[in-house]
Amino acid sequence: MPRTRKRRTIGWREWIALPDLGVKEIKAKVDTGADNSSLHAFNLERFEEDGRPMVRFEVHTHQRKKRPSVACVAEVAGERMVKNPGGRAERRPFIRTKLIVAGEEFEALVNLTTRDEMTFRMLLGRRAVRGQFIVDPGRSYVGGRPTRKEAE
Repeated sequence: MPRTRKRRTIGWREWIALPDLGVKEIKAKVDTGADNSSLHAFNLERFEEDGRPMVRFEVHTHQRKKRPSVACVAEVAGERMVKNPGGRAERRPFIRTKLIVAGEEFEALVNLTTRDEMTFRMLLGRRAVRGQFIVDPGRSYVGGRPTRKEAE
């Protein structure tokens, strides 16, 4: 019988680092009801670099605050229609980026959108946590804050 890796438990909200984007820590809502992960992005600007579609944007890393913001650049992995919380479909760019959650490092597809009206600047959807974690909806911040070393 094949041996399976023991999955770590995380809560309904967790601290996450996005080292490829220079985001050392951001609070995320873990939402198994959402298919995709979303990151609050503003001042979004599309451009090409060596024939590849790219996006430049900024991220507010703290809830309900406009500062600080982190300037980010990423390659666009694709675009898809995504329904917003109000049920309206909108076309969003997706990027592939490294995430660190509860000490576990992995890549995930994340769409970029304005989340100003949302409590959390990031939403970690079920595609990202599937096979990686067990989500305990009665707990929060089980994985602790990312260390400076993890996020760099």
